[in-house]
Amino acid sequence: MPRAPRLEHTLLGVVLLLHALAVLQPLAGGPWVSLGVGRALSVVVWLMLVIYWTCSFFYRVEGLQIFMMPLAMCTLLFALLFPGSHVVHDLSNPAFVLHILVSMMAYSLFAIGALLAVLMLVLIKALHDKRGLPLVRQLPPLLSLEKMMFQVIGVGFLLLTVSLLTGIVFSEEVFGKPAALTHKTVFGVLSWGLFGALLLGRKLKGWRGKVAIRWTLAGFAALMLAYIGTKMVLELVLHRY
Repeated sequence: MPRAPRLEHTLLGVVLLLHALAVLQPLAGGPWVSLGVGRALSVVVWLMLVIYWTCSFFYRVEGLQIFMMPLAMCTLLFALLFPGSHVVHDLSNPAFVLHILVSMMAYSLFAIGALLAVLMLVLIKALHDKRGLPLVRQLPPLLSLEKMMFQVIGVGFLLLTVSLLTGIVFSEEVFGKPAALTHKTVFGVLSWGLFGALLLGRKLKGWRGKVAIRWTLAGFAALMLAYIGTKMVLELVLHRY
């Protein structure tokens, strides 16, 4: 049966609207917002799907949905089981709203970059072993994955820079208190340094392949420890909100 890309894109757009209702509606609380660990994860994955859907109009990204759709379902289930809680903030503060939106977009872009890095590893191993698995044949070419990975990391790095500046330099305006040296700050800056070094190495030394993949996964791991990992420990283990 021949594929109908336009119909697939339209159907995915409808699914994203329904997904948005499931993800964003529980966050509403008048002038306040609550982003527990489960809800934060579901929002990040929803943004990943929106970015994927947008890119599908301009790039060949067929095959990635095989990994992203199950991820979306898992995070929705996790959000239902462990919604978590978070200290609410006044949405009338534009600096805080900017910080949250930019941070979420940065996390989503880096998550896509990490997914592309993992898929590159799968393709590299398949090429090395000379195996043409059905799943591998559905993925975009290796060079296309690498190009997309660096593009999303480049945009994500700019957004992460804005997030760190608004969270550290303008901490009093954003959170109402001076910046403190926390695990979130340390791992956030570490992630920023790793991704910055990756982009610099790409530009000056032509880093690619497994070297780029290792730096990408290391940077994403640090970013996860900075936010999602910290929230999981605080909310699910220590029960501190």
